[in-house]
Amino acid sequence: MSHTPFIIGAYVVALLGFGGLLVASLLARRRIKRELGHRGLERR
Repeated sequence: MSHTPFIIGAYVVALLGFGGLLVASLLARRRIKRELGHRGLERR
């Protein structure tokens, strides 16, 4: 029995998890920047 499908599956799951974290981080950053801009606390 080959271990290749398990290894490929593990990489796919890891990459999907990393991608989800990346998207969540970028969306949170945009939300915070927009909120700070509305309050007049923009970072220079």
